[in-house]
Amino acid sequence: MKNFGVVKSTVKPSSLAIDDSSVWISSNITEITEPVGEDTFTGYQYELIQYSKDEYIQLLDTQMTNTQLALVDVYELVTSTTTA
Repeated sequence: MKNFGVVKSTVKPSSLAIDDSSVWISSNITEITEPVGEDTFTGYQYELIQYSKDEYIQLLDTQMTNTQLALVDVYELVTSTTTA
């Protein structure tokens, strides 16, 4: 994973972009206008993270496991309150 931090662009990024070897995640996308010398920069500012495809698959797997564990907890909570 490479965290590029906050970047700026004249093109609005998609929140998820996939190329041959990477997955790019853009978040907190905001439109900005800033003075640059005597000119004005109008574009977008956002946080950018690049994952290898293997890293991204592992991230999705971890998120899925966490979601499944949370659902089990909710199921156990619901069934314990209805049988009590």
